[in-house]
Amino acid sequence: MSLCISSLFHSTTLHSNSKFYHKSKRKSIKIKALREWKEYDEAVKKKDLAKALKFLKSIETPLPIQQPISSYSEESNGLTFLQPMRDWEVLDACLNADDMKLVGNAYKFLQDRGFLPSFGKCRNIVLEGPREVTPTVLKSSTGLEASKLSPKKWGLSGSTSAVLVAFLGGTSYLLSQGIDIRPNLAAILGLAFMDSIFLGGSCLAQISSFWPPYRRRILVHEAGHLVTAYLMGCPIRGVILDPIVAMQMGIQGQAGIQFWDEKLESELAEGKLSSASFDRYCMVLFAGIAAEALIYGEAEGGENDENLFRSICLLLQPPLSIAEMSNRARWSVLQSYNLLKWHKHVHRAAFKALESGDSLSAVIRSIEEAMHSK
Repeated sequence: MSLCISSLFHSTTLHSNSKFYHKSKRKSIKIKALREWKEYDEAVKKKDLAKALKFLKSIETPLPIQQPISSYSEESNGLTFLQPMRDWEVLDACLNADDMKLVGNAYKFLQDRGFLPSFGKCRNIVLEGPREVTPTVLKSSTGLEASKLSPKKWGLSGSTSAVLVAFLGGTSYLLSQGIDIRPNLAAILGLAFMDSIFLGGSCLAQISSFWPPYRRRILVHEAGHLVTAYLMGCPIRGVILDPIVAMQMGIQGQAGIQFWDEKLESELAEGKLSSASFDRYCMVLFAGIAAEALIYGEAEGGENDENLFRSICLLLQPPLSIAEMSNRARWSVLQSYNLLKWHKHVHRAAFKALESGDSLSAVIRSIEEAMHSK
């Protein structure tokens, strides 16, 4: 009887020790995992893309491709604690990356793990439809005159004309009250001229962005660029909506979406450019104009986009003629217009995310969720 009790006591002790050992091991693994995730969070916060991506790649257990976008995982080993939510955050580290191939690798990594099923989904759209797009064809397809799909000079239309009228009205009122602001007005105009020459118009753009209708139009414009670039498979480095921040990063003039086309870059490095690559690039370039036309019935912004388009056309060998440039521009804006029209709910989701001040990863998630909502 005593032998049985002794054996039972010994067995219970071994079981307790084993249970304590495994519990302690799991706890230490979780502590280590939490420490590593904290380092990952710091890398994302410091915009250290290389370090953040290296950590994600070091995780041995990739998520199943079929796992829902908004799901969460908390496995017992602690190595994938809240991993789905945190994997997305690697996109927030892309903004300061100088190596655009590293940015491309981040998108490829997330796509391989099933997070970005819609990335590049519409890449082959550039192969579809007629190539000749006359103003008549453009109007029959969109219901808009070609002039409605062209950027306007500041002060000649819509929101900017309202600002100009308000400014002139205020000036007239002050003069009628005996307040002569003409000397100050000359100084203001001089500063505005210097801003446009040396700062690319950043200060004026910053002031204008505080006016809600103008800011909403900017967000509509940039959401068009973002959605089109994403669906065409162009990695997006970041979204910069503050003109002053853009200037500090060496981007003069206007804030906007920074995207990259690996195929286009490699072809240019080899001294050649395929029609498909150029078409894809032009579609993203004209997507902001198309978005404004789709939502407001006409475009106001996009002058910088048009200038960039013209400069690229002149670099081609042989360079495009004026007629060829005009046709290419109409074709590109029509393609972008149709793409955004087909995915209007996706554009709306991106706009709302930008309006809320969400990070790039949150904006991309909103695009993916909108793509899967229909």
